Amino acid sequence: NNVNQNVFRTLQTALNNFINNRKWTSDNFTANERIDCNFLFNLQSTGDLNVYNASLTVQAARPVFNTSYLSPIINFKDDNVIFKYVEFQVMEFNDNRVSGSDALVSNLTAVIAYYVNIILAFDYDSYSLRGGDTYFQKAQNIVNNAPDGRGISGWKAFDGQRNRYWLVENMLNSRYTIMHDIYYNYYRLGMDKLYDDENTARVEIMNVLNLINNFNTDNPNKMIGQFFFQGKSTELVKVFSKAPQQDKIRASELLQKLDITNAAKYKDELK
Repeated sequence: NNVNQNVFRTLQTALNNFINNRKWTSDNFTANERIDCNFLFNLQSTGDLNVYNASLTVQAARPVFNTSYLSPIINFKDDNVIFKYVEFQVMEFNDNRVSGSDALVSNLTAVIAYYVNIILAFDYDSYSLRGGDTYFQKAQNIVNNAPDGRGISGWKAFDGQRNRYWLVENMLNSRYTIMHDIYYNYYRLGMDKLYDDENTARVEIMNVLNLINNFNTDNPNKMIGQFFFQGKSTELVKVFSKAPQQDKIRASELLQKLDITNAAKYKDELK
């Protein structure tokens, strides 16, 4: 209430331009090779002029070989985004100087740049083993140099167990390197092979579930173990719905255990 709605349209345009017109990688891509992604902000006023609390849902998908299907690779909701935006404010971001003179202003572009690099990292990881390392490191650089100030959170280890700090920490932690294999195997050896050899592809995806199960057993309650499954339940049901009965039962058992949020769905649809 009592806010000029034009501010949000201007903000949306500014963010679109910031994300789509900036060159985030030295690799060259054609327009149709761009990554399909969404950034959805849900804003609340804070009582301070031009300052907003937001939840940000980040979604990204990648095409599956020989199909028009886009497989979800990220579907994450970040509830800890606070920023200051004045209409027509220039969106500035510098890899070497993440935090500007006004922490609440620079927090917006820092958060967006962080998730752009996270999207790139997982996308590259899905095509080549450890292919995303450069972008995970860029994301970690943003974490290490993130804006700091009143109300700003999500960048530090003590800000919670599931935040920007822990996501990139998990993916760069040498004890959890199997997660890079998991992403590569799921997409490149599993999803990309479904068209040519459905049975072999499904075996690879089952192997991925077993790897994640082992990972969770050895590393309980790690953010990345649950992050993997967000947005994938419908896809996984479709993959295993045509599996031999014993495989379908095994997949259902694993998925109910690994993706608790969607346990009822797996139990009901993979019988």
